[in-house]
Amino acid sequence: MTNTKETATILADEIIIGEGTIIEPTVVIRGINGNAKRIVIGDNCYIGHNVQIICDDFEIGDYSKIQHDCNIHGYKPCKIGHNLWMGQFSIIDSIGGCTIGDNCGVGAHSQLWSHIKYGDTLEGCRFLMEKPLNVGNDVWFVGHCIVSPVNVQDKAMAMVGSVITKDMEYNTIYAGSPAKSISDKVGYQFNNVSIDEKYDKMLEYLKEWNGDKDSIKIIKDVSEIDLADEKVTYFNVSERTYTKRKSAAEISFMKFLLPAKGKFTPSKN
Repeated sequence: MTNTKETATILADEIIIGEGTIIEPTVVIRGINGNAKRIVIGDNCYIGHNVQIICDDFEIGDYSKIQHDCNIHGYKPCKIGHNLWMGQFSIIDSIGGCTIGDNCGVGAHSQLWSHIKYGDTLEGCRFLMEKPLNVGNDVWFVGHCIVSPVNVQDKAMAMVGSVITKDMEYNTIYAGSPAKSISDKVGYQFNNVSIDEKYDKMLEYLKEWNGDKDSIKIIKDVSEIDLADEKVTYFNVSERTYTKRKSAAEISFMKFLLPAKGKFTPSKN
């Protein structure tokens, strides 16, 4: 594609863009040196003005949002799951490789790095590294965070202005520069919630939602799914999955739930 008033610049040998995805006309998506090898963008995503994605192999899942003036770049693959929220003026670097799971938030003005490189090694500079950045599911960098190439376990959280230099543990909250765990003082990002509690809450959300309620069914177990009934989307609270039908009601309900009421990913059934 060539940039015009109507279309973004997307240069790739293989391009897969999902249904309902909006890419603003000032977006540039390409490889490091010309065409990317492969660009995959899921359904119902949004990529805002002046976003640059300069990566030879880039993939992002459904219902993800990359707000204006963000930059994603790197030589190695950058793989991002479903339901990402990336706030404005943020950076994701994949020079050392980057993997981000489902349901993650990258607050505005944050920087996620997978390399350290600048000083003259011939002159003796000790700092040169390319290392994968691995981020699990349900991780939240609240905003203005700087993240080194570390491993981040599911449900970890970094408060505003955190500088992450070490691995982040499961469901632990960090703050400061360098960031340290503060969960002994403030608790954890997630409390334990029973399946019954999730089910009841989803039924409340379904009542609040202004849509075709006959097209949505909340369930507790996969055994309740009727795969032959393609008119109904099943939301399974025990697995946090839904049967993806791409119906107007399903899309409306998903957008109603995001970003903070509930996050679901497509089931593999």
